[in-house]
Amino acid sequence: MSQTSSQVTKRSDVPAEHRWKLEDLFANQNEWDQEYAIVKKQLDKVAEFQGTLKDASSVKACFELEDDISLHMERLYVYANMRHHEDTADPTYMALSEKAKKLSVEVSEALSFITPEILALPEETLKGFIDDPQLSAYKFTLEEMLRQKPHVLPKEQEALMAQVGNLSQAPNTIFGMINNADMKFPKVRDENGEERDLTHGSYIQFLESENREVRANAFKAMYDTYAKQKNTLAATLNANVTKNLFYAKVRNYPSALEMSLYGDNIPKEVYTNLIDTIHQHLPLLQRYLDLRQTMLGVDELHMYDLFAPLIEEAKMTIPYEEAQQKVIESLEPLGEEYLKVLKGSFEEGWIDIYENEGKRSGAYSWGAYGTHPYVLLNHKDNLNSMFTLAHEMGHAMHSYLSDTHLPYRDAQYTIFLAEVASTLNEALLMDYMLKRTEDPKSKMYLLTYYADQFRTTVFRQTMFAEFEKIIHEKAEQGEALTPQLLSDIYYELNKKYHGDRMVVDKDIAMEWARIPHFYTSFYVYKYATGFSAATSFSKQILEEGQPAVDRYLGFLKSGGSDFSINILKKAGVDMSSPKPIAEAMSVFESIIEEMEETAKLLK
Repeated sequence: MSQTSSQVTKRSDVPAEHRWKLEDLFANQNEWDQEYAIVKKQLDKVAEFQGTLKDASSVKACFELEDDISLHMERLYVYANMRHHEDTADPTYMALSEKAKKLSVEVSEALSFITPEILALPEETLKGFIDDPQLSAYKFTLEEMLRQKPHVLPKEQEALMAQVGNLSQAPNTIFGMINNADMKFPKVRDENGEERDLTHGSYIQFLESENREVRANAFKAMYDTYAKQKNTLAATLNANVTKNLFYAKVRNYPSALEMSLYGDNIPKEVYTNLIDTIHQHLPLLQRYLDLRQTMLGVDELHMYDLFAPLIEEAKMTIPYEEAQQKVIESLEPLGEEYLKVLKGSFEEGWIDIYENEGKRSGAYSWGAYGTHPYVLLNHKDNLNSMFTLAHEMGHAMHSYLSDTHLPYRDAQYTIFLAEVASTLNEALLMDYMLKRTEDPKSKMYLLTYYADQFRTTVFRQTMFAEFEKIIHEKAEQGEALTPQLLSDIYYELNKKYHGDRMVVDKDIAMEWARIPHFYTSFYVYKYATGFSAATSFSKQILEEGQPAVDRYLGFLKSGGSDFSINILKKAGVDMSSPKPIAEAMSVFESIIEEMEETAKLLK
């Protein structure tokens, strides 16, 4: 069965086979209420540990209680919010979601003393805990605490830093208000000559227009608007950088970049290798841009041409059942163990498939330890929805295999690893589709889709990461981040990445002002490393077969039981070396070559 966009139904009318089975978490509201009451009682017990964490037995008992409370809280929170997402207008689950959020805050506050109290102990005591058989299940947790110890301040200073934390949100909050509430964009004429509002949401639609004048007008209107606010936005970004420098100095880190990488224990070389290796492969990006210019049939390629469609969308109608089957077949290289769980997930109520009135938009994978993961979709019968299904099932399978092979505390994987499994599934699905697509037009559509993922996820995000690195280094050297300096740095990076053969329009110099990720500093590189790691895995799996599959399944089962960089390294992807980035670039090169050959057939 499929569902067209005109068939948006009420939640109560959605057939059971199209819903996720949240009863696997809580059979009914009464069960949820009982577990809620258990957590409230447990919070009283936590307080009894305060001031007692001086020996291994006390620490063990406290950690066990912390895990029990956290797991109950996770179940309560996930269930309440997923019920709310089924129909966001339903007041019952809106209230339940709020109730769960309030309890979550209470739990965080109640548990907040544990880490500082343990870290206040002498280093020798901590090392003794690490070697104590009683605490063997918490060895990695304690090692991580010891690693963080040099950057934790005395109790009174930590209390002061906690209060500063509220102030530190100001740059992000102010940027959000300017960007989302106060920024007013002009109207832009569309392909039909009708005036339409230019918004954050419609901007990409204008850039994807087949009409070049529409693209150019939207591009200019967007950056003219930001240019009018350049002084305020530069001051806001500067405040965020200053905040980072403050934290790095107070917590004894060599730089703001190294502070941000320290949390996941990522060597600085991972960040710098990414930038250096991408620099070496910029001719590949520029080769793709040359091909884009040729296929668009334009004398000059401009910045506003980068999202223009190269080929009319190949109409691929793919009903959900067919998408499911194609995803299963595309993931056959991962072996029977993986496929058995995947097939079971389609039959066991993991997935909420179609849109209904009030349902949360988009897609995600979520869940709680001890129960299978869940996937929310808003499936349309098209290519994008099929790739979304593959992507979210990658997340779900990663969570399932981590949860079933590890205790609760070790099963939680980091954001650095989070997009690897999902992107690998997309890479295998793309390989499957390309091998079975004969029609040149459909093939070109698929190749363009894949090439643009490399352009936007690897090259563009690396350029963002390099911009962040430069502006923090400038600030650390005492330079003022003026609007002109920020724009000059950003414009020169665009010229470097896009090359001399395309027109790097001056307007793009203001793009730094509209990137919200710059307020979550040194985060965007994870998109590029995750995509590169996944591409490296897929290449190994398709070329080596079983040995690579075994290493990859080992990665999925490792959760957060070690530092992210070590987990990937054991599985055959060493992100501290340039090799995975270079392997991803070789895949990108093969895509461009295939596009060039396919383009000849379309003439």
